[in-house]
Amino acid sequence: MTDTHESPPAATEPATPATEQEGAPKLWQIVGIALVAIIFTAIFLGINGFLSRTIWPNDFFTTRRWTIPVGVLVFSLIVGLAQRYLRAPTVIHGGVVNAFKGKDESDYTTFPGALLSSYASLLSGASVGPEAPVGILVGDVAAWIRSKLRISRRTAQGFDLAALASAYNGIIGSPLFTGVLATELGVGGSNALAFLAWNLLAGVIGFLFYTLLGLPVFAKYISFTPINQLTVSYVLWAIVLGFIGVLVALFVAISFRFFQTLTERIFHDRVILRVLAAAVIIAIVVFFVPQVMFAGETQIFPMIDNPASYGVLALLGLGILKLLLLALSFKSGYLGGPTFPILFSCTMFGLALSLLFPGVPVSIFVLCIEAATLTMALGAPLTSILLVVVIGTADANEVALLVLSSLVALIVGERIKRLMAQRRARSAKTQQATA
Repeated sequence: MTDTHESPPAATEPATPATEQEGAPKLWQIVGIALVAIIFTAIFLGINGFLSRTIWPNDFFTTRRWTIPVGVLVFSLIVGLAQRYLRAPTVIHGGVVNAFKGKDESDYTTFPGALLSSYASLLSGASVGPEAPVGILVGDVAAWIRSKLRISRRTAQGFDLAALASAYNGIIGSPLFTGVLATELGVGGSNALAFLAWNLLAGVIGFLFYTLLGLPVFAKYISFTPINQLTVSYVLWAIVLGFIGVLVALFVAISFRFFQTLTERIFHDRVILRVLAAAVIIAIVVFFVPQVMFAGETQIFPMIDNPASYGVLALLGLGILKLLLLALSFKSGYLGGPTFPILFSCTMFGLALSLLFPGVPVSIFVLCIEAATLTMALGAPLTSILLVVVIGTADANEVALLVLSSLVALIVGERIKRLMAQRRARSAKTQQATA
């Protein structure tokens, strides 16, 4: 896809003169950065969870609904100020892949602004998830540490990815997630095998840290009843749902491009005004539809528990509205990721279909749409399937259906890319001919 695969402009890391002492990280250094990354991630998310539970659900906000827009505007103003005066990074030019990768080049001097913007964005009610803040902040920490350890630039990417592996594998609840993602993205080149080894080591450390301490993870976050047997109709549905996932991903890409073009034309480099303008829209929407606030991790459960009380149209509306708020939040400068809002919307669409076709298990609708949409957005089917399997507790039969849906999305996505490339080539030839 177009916008969802853009890479953010590379930040400039403070230059350190190359010396003969610079080299590849040692095994104890990989273990060390894994522990630092997962401890930092646990503290960061723990503080965010405490602030979320303390600020928004208290009686002052719940009994005075007018305070919801005020809270959105206040936290959004902090986001804008952090960008304007503390050089806080954004994910405006990024997508789903970049949300997991963090910045291409970390500038750890922006860490204070990134930390402040992360908390303010996640508390603002904007439709963004925690994966981008975790990726950026952990990347900054790793960059600072390797500058002190004099890790060579040739192996810096592998060192940083080890830190991210520890963080993501811990909070997602899978020892393989980041290793699969790095492999599919072809990270490392000639160093790919060494990078993968560091990734797996750091990833299992992060996983064990969260698991042994009993910290909350996203594994088995949504528990569906297993499918006892496969039928031909289920297989056909998986194929159809693959196409639906493609449509959802296309809607995300179009929305991202629309809001990026709109904000660039209207606001240019007026950072604070851009964020506040988006905040006004978000505040109005969440005042009337509080279900679409935040990333959607907790707001999703009332709809899952009783979708019939909402109805088909309401569920479809919530899914579409969530994606629009995601695009607006993403392209206005809030520091957050798109993965969990996308999963929220896919779940709403799946629940709506389950009301229309009650004879099909709801897990097929929800998980197949999620897998296909993420495959289209990430361009990494194995990673997408693994993420959905871990979060949605899919059994072996459901995994087979997820593979089918993801395969449809992968094939259609590649075809769309080729058509777009041909269209750009024809457009370039036309411009040259008329020049």
